[in-house]
Amino acid sequence: MSTVVVQFCALFERLRQRLALGCPDAASPAGWLLVQLGLLLLPSSALLASFLLFPALLLGSLRRECPYWRDPWNWPLIAAGLLMLLGCFNAYSGGLALSGLGNWIPFFWAFWGFQPYLADAKARRRMALWLVAGTVPVVVTGLGQLWLGWQGPWQVLGGLIIWFVAPGGEPEGRLSGLFDYANIAAAWLALVWPLALAALVQPGLKRGRRLLVLAVVVALVAALVLTDSRNGWGALVLAVPLVLGPLSWPWLLPLLALALLPVLLSVLPGVPTLLQDPARSLVPESVWSRLSDSRYASERALASTRLSQWSVALQLISERPWLGWGAAAFSVLYPLRTGKWHGHSHNLPLELAVSHGLPVAIAVVGLVLALLVVSQRCASMSLFDRAWWAAILIVVVLHGTDMPFFDSRLNIAGWMLLAGLRSRIGEPRSNDSVTVL
Repeated sequence: MSTVVVQFCALFERLRQRLALGCPDAASPAGWLLVQLGLLLLPSSALLASFLLFPALLLGSLRRECPYWRDPWNWPLIAAGLLMLLGCFNAYSGGLALSGLGNWIPFFWAFWGFQPYLADAKARRRMALWLVAGTVPVVVTGLGQLWLGWQGPWQVLGGLIIWFVAPGGEPEGRLSGLFDYANIAAAWLALVWPLALAALVQPGLKRGRRLLVLAVVVALVAALVLTDSRNGWGALVLAVPLVLGPLSWPWLLPLLALALLPVLLSVLPGVPTLLQDPARSLVPESVWSRLSDSRYASERALASTRLSQWSVALQLISERPWLGWGAAAFSVLYPLRTGKWHGHSHNLPLELAVSHGLPVAIAVVGLVLALLVVSQRCASMSLFDRAWWAAILIVVVLHGTDMPFFDSRLNIAGWMLLAGLRSRIGEPRSNDSVTVL
């Protein structure tokens, strides 16, 4: 028994030493270990990840050279947080308004507190790889539920953690894995896809490791396709030129355009039958019918469509533009006005404006867009920084027609990515290693 204990302790020490490598100067060494393990567990369990990420966040907030309120990038979040609190006093949604702040205000702090762990390109690369590695259980369980008939619930820690893996996917026939719904699984896989692609094409990778990464990437792409999410399919295409970089565009963009031409001809309205029929013979019916929404168009009532939800959201904003109706108010008001229930407006800027008012929506959305623009221009980008930037852009695009951030795992990952963009701004050029493909 003593020999086993000694071997285990030696293995643990080697793992600790390996995790300790690459810790940025401004980061807590203990927090550095916790963040890596937290990101590894995040796709599988937000609860387990939080037990690691929360103390890392506390450590990342201590002994900072620049206090929270002195960083101009935090000022929009401070203003938004104060307005959100003020709006709770006259919220239509009552107590839901106060509890709904949990989706926002703690993450305004996390945006700042995680920055020391993402202070250089090497640190961001390591965190990206942990997110890719942590996604493997999502892919495996998703493929298992569709191809092998796996189903939950699966429990660990005496029922503290329960995975409700739906047999055949949720909804039926669409991969959902460890997530509650296929569109949420697709959002997570779309977020990780640019990071996985960067891991695959990075130079200097040994053959055995590249084959392993290739297997993970192929499985991830298969899982993303099987979610049957149009947003996810779009993310597959969008990420490729962004990650590979401008030097690849002269040959890559024409190739992508040629590959997408049959898909466009098969789904765009007004295309002559002479062109559309051959295109649909090349493109799988499951793809062109999903993209054209022909499977569901005849079944949907107007009140169940995005256009109806956005129209009602705009009406609600016009009625209370300054402080909004309170968090979760849309789910209360939409049934009263349409007779159909929907939990949100399927658009993040609209949802923010309905819940907390136009000033809050402008502050938060403006901050994210400014981070994307400024971080892209401030210095030359390494391969993994391009992938990091692409992941944020994909998350932004996804929130134009859906609201995956209501899943806590995506919310945590999204704010972690935003913290990485903030850390990149002002980073010395000598710290950036440009990867040319």
